[in-house]
Amino acid sequence: MTEDDLIAMLFAPIAGEGSLALRDDAALIAPSPGHEIVVTLDTIVAGVHFFADDPPDAIARKALRVNLSDLAAKGARSRGFLLGLSLPKDFWAGVGARDWLEAFARALGEDARLYACPLLGGDTVATPGPLTLSITALGEVASGRMVKRTGVKAGDALYVTGTIGDGALGLRARMGETPGLSADARDFLVARYLTPQPRNALAPAMAEFASGGMDVSDGLIGDLTKMLRVSGVGARIDLRAVPLSPAARALVAQGAEWFERALTGGDDYEVLAAVPLERAAAFERAAAAVDVPVTRVGEAVAGAGPPVFVGLDGTPRSFAKGSYGHF
Repeated sequence: MTEDDLIAMLFAPIAGEGSLALRDDAALIAPSPGHEIVVTLDTIVAGVHFFADDPPDAIARKALRVNLSDLAAKGARSRGFLLGLSLPKDFWAGVGARDWLEAFARALGEDARLYACPLLGGDTVATPGPLTLSITALGEVASGRMVKRTGVKAGDALYVTGTIGDGALGLRARMGETPGLSADARDFLVARYLTPQPRNALAPAMAEFASGGMDVSDGLIGDLTKMLRVSGVGARIDLRAVPLSPAARALVAQGAEWFERALTGGDDYEVLAAVPLERAAAFERAAAAVDVPVTRVGEAVAGAGPPVFVGLDGTPRSFAKGSYGHF
């Protein structure tokens, strides 16, 4: 299969408006009047961000959804994405290579429709290295309303969506490192690791109410610290309030090290939001209206410096490693 064949047979059918049917070297989209375009890019690599033998549909969904999570945190409505697909040179020598690509493209198209984020174009290359996927996602937000990391103010209430730690613990479960965990709990955590659930339904509420925000991809402790640092404020965080799934709680009950992994391991793809206190109730109502669970975990405070964490026993807690690091 040539590159032109691959594009025409697998990706042109799932391309959306603005893609020019993948017959050009660029896409063409225009923001609505009074809006701006938000651009984000994430790359995932076999052996680093996913296992090479993970199902192709799960790989496709993760590649797109980690980018959608960024758009959600910025308060942006998705408009489309570009795909960079780097296939190992020996890819076509493998059994079922075409079936793999068909399943990958089918899942990518399903998610593109589900999240109203059409494929606009991209590039396909061969590589001597592992399978690598790069997606650039484009979103739209009202002019001046993008939710920045730098916008957190002292007194803001700090929220997280969903539950924290499932992805990091799911990776451990995927590697067979969770003895004593029930099969149902293990399956839940592995599914959360394989297939993130981006909170794009929350984007309008973020744009309307949040003063600062980012998605939690490298671990709650580290990502929160990054956001506070660039905003020039501190925070007091009650770790007892951090929302955990029943499966995660089952592991945390086995030892304190599991709680630290949940907070610092990454792969959550939940949203961290800073909301002015006087708007907090309205933000909670807006989140409930779109069925996105939000939990208040602390408050931003005046003065630059690392956040203060209150541990499960009510005493101050520190972390040697705040988040996942690529290097």
